[in-house]
Amino acid sequence: MMYPFLTLADETEITHSEMKPDGTVKVYIETPDENDGFHNAVCWLPEYRWEDINGYSDEEIEEYKELIKNNAHLIMEFSTKGGFKNASGF
Repeated sequence: MMYPFLTLADETEITHSEMKPDGTVKVYIETPDENDGFHNAVCWLPEYRWEDINGYSDEEIEEYKELIKNNAHLIMEFSTKGGFKNASGF
């Protein structure tokens, strides 16, 4: 199951999985693109291991790396509580 985490102004969606039995969490980033359909990337926490990067520039990936790094503690917490909505009680 993937849970919504953040939607950016350019319609980039950042979602995350539940925490897996091995303690990892999949973070998925997807941005709509007129030419390619979607750009996407996967980051595995807590290792910050990136894979399946499609369509993003090196500069864009660096920005996403910083964003994920700054919010990893929240993503990890929400992954154990059924996402933001369940964790926040909304």
